[in-house]
Amino acid sequence: MIEQIDYSITKKVVTNQLVRAATSVGANYRAACRARSDREFIAKLNIVLEEIDECCFWLEIIQAKNWQIVEFQMKEANELTAIFVSSLKSMNLKLLKSKI
Repeated sequence: MIEQIDYSITKKVVTNQLVRAATSVGANYRAACRARSDREFIAKLNIVLEEIDECCFWLEIIQAKNWQIVEFQMKEANELTAIFVSSLKSMNLKLLKSKI
């Protein structure tokens, strides 16, 4: 998708930020999966959530500027956001129950 956007300085900045955030999602999710404790998992998954939210932001910019049709990517990003939020809620509930 990014390769199809024609070049300008502004577009380059936005697409670079999108690529950075998107690759960070994968890298930080991998780190979360290797967490040594539930608390570490939650902390790392919160970073993943921040990065996927940033992806949504950059995709919204691309969509608003009509640089590219990004409906599929927005849908994917929103689905991933829902998955990560659900996982975080489950883990936070698990930690809360373990304290009781």
